[in-house]
Amino acid sequence: MQILSYIILGLTAGVLSGFMGIGGGVIIIPILVYVFGLTQIQAQGTSLAALLPPIGLLAFLRYYYSGNADLKVGLLIAAGFFFGGLLGAIFAQPVPDVLLKRIFGIFLLIIAVRMCIGK
Repeated sequence: MQILSYIILGLTAGVLSGFMGIGGGVIIIPILVYVFGLTQIQAQGTSLAALLPPIGLLAFLRYYYSGNADLKVGLLIAAGFFFGGLLGAIFAQPVPDVLLKRIFGIFLLIIAVRMCIGK
């Protein structure tokens, strides 16, 4: 039954990713922590594992063929993400779980406020 739950989580994150461009950080990590009981750092690592295959390829192609995605910019961001992910993982390992949760929550809160009241 837990396998089905993980597949449903992936499906939900995929739908939201295709619809709004969100997924790993906003959907998968909180559910892994609060529903499945993983620690913050385990949830972060697991979310990154889900990103390894070309998860967004089909959604990207739909946006690209509709003229709503810039491949060059996306590849440049991916290159930075590739090396930035390594640095972030190195820095995250020694940070206590409760502090990672707080940093993550504050980050999401700041984004939410900016999205709701921004122009």
